[in-house]
Amino acid sequence: MNVSNRTLFISDNLPILRGIDSETIDLIYLDPPFNTKRQYKAPIGSPAEGASFKDIWTDSDIKHQWHGEIAETHAELYQVIQASEAIYDKSMRIYLTAMAVRLFEMQRILKPTGSIYLHCDPTASHYLKLVMDSLFGKNGFRNEIAWNKYIGRKNNARKKFGTQQDILLYYAKKSALFNPQYEPLSESAVKEYRHKDENGRRYRYARRGKGYESIGGKRKIYLDENLGIAIGTLWVSKDLQLGQSSGERTGYPTQKPLALLERIIKASSNEGDIVLDPFCGCATACVAAERLNRQWVGIDISPSAETITKIRLEEASEQGQLFSPIQMSDVTVTKQAPIRTDASDTAKQRTLSSYRTHKNELYGRQEGHCNGCGLHFRIRNLTIDHIKPQIKEGTDHIGNLQLLCGSCNSIKGDRPQEYLYQRLEEQERALKEKLRGYET
Repeated sequence: MNVSNRTLFISDNLPILRGIDSETIDLIYLDPPFNTKRQYKAPIGSPAEGASFKDIWTDSDIKHQWHGEIAETHAELYQVIQASEAIYDKSMRIYLTAMAVRLFEMQRILKPTGSIYLHCDPTASHYLKLVMDSLFGKNGFRNEIAWNKYIGRKNNARKKFGTQQDILLYYAKKSALFNPQYEPLSESAVKEYRHKDENGRRYRYARRGKGYESIGGKRKIYLDENLGIAIGTLWVSKDLQLGQSSGERTGYPTQKPLALLERIIKASSNEGDIVLDPFCGCATACVAAERLNRQWVGIDISPSAETITKIRLEEASEQGQLFSPIQMSDVTVTKQAPIRTDASDTAKQRTLSSYRTHKNELYGRQEGHCNGCGLHFRIRNLTIDHIKPQIKEGTDHIGNLQLLCGSCNSIKGDRPQEYLYQRLEEQERALKEKLRGYET
């Protein structure tokens, strides 16, 4: 593992994720923007003062080469992302593109026993599920969890049912670890254990079913052996809420409760495992991991994340809430992306001609269309071509490069771009004349 425990990166998470060694992380929890088209900002005077982020997605939020990266490795996913613009709007296509290139890396760095929980809301949950299905496969899907974040809150919705839940998309690798979680028994259920044995252990008799009758009488069920009620996919509990007067509150606009993160961490990791939060915000996942004796790595683009993390960890340490006391000096804060130490395709990429490394960006710039005939193609069916031929001193600069389909590339050869356009126009005129001949 090329990243140490208790490291906080203040950076865009993509270069950080790309720098982490493959199959080194046990659990990833991410609470990214949801494409809500809103601007979030922490209130003045709160511990999170200065923290802000926009959840409004435009062309400036993505790079052209991301289109090619997605189209090259997951052609079907690229088509789904492109279709989202027609179904929803352009911002959804941009949002999914930005999320997909990051989720590629998260899938890569998860251990074979690893799990990932993607926190979202109904705005994009169904689109994100298609992205996750593409990356992890249909067998990688474990659960869609509905977390009720507003219990007892007044519902002012008049034209639809009130939205009270967020969605957690839980995916895992084939050999993923899972520790079942349980809700405590209710008071009435505990009262049913009214008998005591000679050692003072409380028990009740089995009511019916297998094992009801056993040799020597009824089967006994002991209270201290009952783990409780197994937790399902509907998480409705006041213990998982973040009340307005909660001492946990930092003022961070999308803060999640510690109890929620602790449930996830307990379910999908063991002590000593590494937890990663690539959108760590106010460091809830980092604090929860520290409380449960897990290692952690956090990433956030806002410089205020360092201040919030420091405040929360110091307060939790002073109150004895952490597994062991720590100081902020134990946390490494850096803007520098890690350098991978495992085998990667970097060396292979260096052996390619420099201009060939631009194919992904060109695919994004041309939006998958041939720069000659204008038809749309998959990335593998397009070839890099020099607009001004190399024999005419054309350079390898990306401004002199384009993608052409096989037919257009064959027509153009090592001739200038004007020759290709002239030939295509001649073909179009000939086709029109031929069609007129059929009509007469």
